[in-house]
Amino acid sequence: MSTFLWVIFPYICLAVFVVGHVWRYRYDKFGWTTRSSQLYESRLLRIGSPLFHFGMLGVVAGHFLGLVVPQSLTDSWGVSHELYHAVALIGGIPAGLAALAGLAILVYRRRTVGPVFRATTVNDKVMYAVLGVVIVLGMWNTVAGSVFNLGGEYNYRDGVSPWFRSIFWFQPDASLMEDAPIGFQLHALTAFLLFAMWPFTRLVHVFSAPVGYLVRPYIVYRDRDERPGVAPGTRAPRRGWERVQ
Repeated sequence: MSTFLWVIFPYICLAVFVVGHVWRYRYDKFGWTTRSSQLYESRLLRIGSPLFHFGMLGVVAGHFLGLVVPQSLTDSWGVSHELYHAVALIGGIPAGLAALAGLAILVYRRRTVGPVFRATTVNDKVMYAVLGVVIVLGMWNTVAGSVFNLGGEYNYRDGVSPWFRSIFWFQPDASLMEDAPIGFQLHALTAFLLFAMWPFTRLVHVFSAPVGYLVRPYIVYRDRDERPGVAPGTRAPRRGWERVQ
């Protein structure tokens, strides 16, 4: 079971993540969108969307620093264990709260605004639930370990982080996760589950960027003809004989 959870399952999720995106981009280009619903409701969207997206930027940056950057590197920079966790707590909790509040507003909007709710697929509904669980578990691990010291002293940079990096080096070490607290284990499993669901939800828009705007042709705008006797938005008749039909 340990090998399945911490070796086989992550690779299955990553394979679905990669192949699923390739498949959807190839066969569902017109569906590669967030299916914007701003026309139906914009007040809640103006509040929830920035909260969620900027909060997630902070969350992703914190995970990159904690999972990808080795502890030996930050130690060489003179960053102590206490200072690192203080910075992670000060930056991570506000980012997590912002992302969670934004997600709650967006889910409330989708549930209470009829046209928006009807435009939400089953995959998206499940994705919202899994994403919410991932965020809550991540915040719980930060607060429980750094503030309340529940479950004893545990440094995830000695266990979870090396395990995460070992997956991408194709040398996964399941033993690194066996002694991790249950909160970290559930957070890792639900995060990989979210990766597997990613290609089949509106989350694909994360990989969409308006790069084409940099090289697209100019758009020509023409002024309306404002001469007397000509209706706005119409073209003035040309001089000369009319063509015989």
